[in-house]
Amino acid sequence: MSHSAPRIKKITRTMLRVPYTPRTEPWNRLLVRNWQIVEVCRVETESGVVGWGETLPHYGWGRVSDDAVARATAAPLGSLLGDDSLGPGLQMALYDALGKTLGVPAHALFGLPKVRDWAPLAWWNTKMPPEVLAEEAKDAVAAGYTDHKIKARPWFDIYAQVEAISAVTPSHYKLDMDFNDMLGTVGTATRVLQKLDTYEKVNFYEGPLPQRDVAAYRELRSKTCRPLAIHFGVPSFPQVIQSQMCDGFVLNQGIGATLQQGQLAATFEMPFFLQLVGLGLTTALMAHLTAVLTHARWPAVTCLNNYSADLLIEPLTIKHGHVQVPDAPGLGVVFDEAALEKYKLEPPHWMPFPRHILTVTWQGGRKIHFPYMEKPKTPDYAGPAFSHLQFEQASASLRGRGVWEDFMRGNLPLYEPGVTLTVWDDDGSKDWASLYQKSLEAPVWD
Repeated sequence: MSHSAPRIKKITRTMLRVPYTPRTEPWNRLLVRNWQIVEVCRVETESGVVGWGETLPHYGWGRVSDDAVARATAAPLGSLLGDDSLGPGLQMALYDALGKTLGVPAHALFGLPKVRDWAPLAWWNTKMPPEVLAEEAKDAVAAGYTDHKIKARPWFDIYAQVEAISAVTPSHYKLDMDFNDMLGTVGTATRVLQKLDTYEKVNFYEGPLPQRDVAAYRELRSKTCRPLAIHFGVPSFPQVIQSQMCDGFVLNQGIGATLQQGQLAATFEMPFFLQLVGLGLTTALMAHLTAVLTHARWPAVTCLNNYSADLLIEPLTIKHGHVQVPDAPGLGVVFDEAALEKYKLEPPHWMPFPRHILTVTWQGGRKIHFPYMEKPKTPDYAGPAFSHLQFEQASASLRGRGVWEDFMRGNLPLYEPGVTLTVWDDDGSKDWASLYQKSLEAPVWD
């Protein structure tokens, strides 16, 4: 007697705003304020099983579209698992629902043997002053983390950041430095990385230079004693392997692509880490993927520590720098349905732009003022009740250049000791308004 697979009965999406923790909020809002917006996807099958998933619609490898929902509705459960075009939340929810239906954990659905019970996980912070990072590091240690990924930026003294974190953490605590191409040239990169090499806790460097510059990476790799990591995909995998331009990868795609890329990297003994940004559901999915990918040996990044809530009934277990891979059916965690009402976000589904002046100061009293970190772009998320017109109206008054752009243009000194950035929020004063208006035309030097 044959039994047909249960079909998907209903798919619902709910937009939430999950606030950042008080310490991370002032710094996250400079550039990644919209990561607070989380779209929760609920999949219900004809047999009554419910699966949950989440998407950060303003960040990540994909989004859940109306078309994806239409394609999945009424489809047999499991028929679309390998389709990354469904988007993170829907794909995640399908794995959760199928695992619950079959009574197996999500990692058992990936077609690969389980190789670990604990997945390495990093604490993550955006650009912050050294003293703030040190407080974050204390919390990381208390929460069971042993690895810390930070954004290394030329408007903060990265040597002071490393020293501040090192002073409050145990000897086995490690630091991963992400430059997002901002070291500029091999010469600058060599100067900076060779100095960072002298710090015992520095672990590896991500994206020091633009990834297409294979020759620059080969030269830089010969001049530093820490591993270099790049995002998988550019240059092509064969070119990366043949050139030996890096030591490992960052993987941040859908489940299908991640499994494929992870196995390719393993074939050539290349380690990597997963970068799947989100809350509790995303972190659980990351753990399941890491459980079957042999070379997922570097600490993953989900940014879970930045949020005031994980949206789970019971938190994941984190200790000794690892998160325990859930072994219950599906994702192995229980979504907190009360969050759907508590954090529900009405349109528009984006965070307002903060009005502030950002001041970069170097030794000797050199100062330059900007109106924002980076000029906002119209988001490409176009989900339910989203208004592009509202977004464009909100950002229409922003002109001039941001901090990021001027550094990337090579207009400002790179990675000088003693450099710092301060934030002057709109206080209603005439002095603030005058300087803000001037900075909208062009960066203002003191």
